[in-house]
Amino acid sequence: MPVESDDELREILELDTIAVVGCSTTPGKAAHDVPKFLHDRGYEIVPVNPHADEIFGREAADALADVEADVDIVDVFRPSEEVAGIVDQAVERDDVEIVWTQLGIRDPEAGERLEAAGKRYVQDECLKVAHQRLT
Repeated sequence: MPVESDDELREILELDTIAVVGCSTTPGKAAHDVPKFLHDRGYEIVPVNPHADEIFGREAADALADVEADVDIVDVFRPSEEVAGIVDQAVERDDVEIVWTQLGIRDPEAGERLEAAGKRYVQDECLKVAHQRLT
């Protein structure tokens, strides 16, 4: 189900474990700076990047399917054409409540699959901006 209100966004921001697919080790890139902002505010960041060993002091998983920790939110920093595969992995997990795709990342069909699986989603929005605006 698409998240459609600020009240729903505030609920999401109360969750605490975020798997960041495409998390970067490079400061200055949104895929690094957004999760760092969230990490610095107390969120548990689970980095997902097959090209990194560790990010923010935590071992990086190669794929969402490889994450052993429970995850509340999946935050996606990958091209739109990769969203379908990430959504497939999120749908397979009972723990994932929200799939959030960052600015410029949209896949309407993925949204439909998430809705059919009973999961909420946000597309084409920055989680950091939502946090700054609503908290």
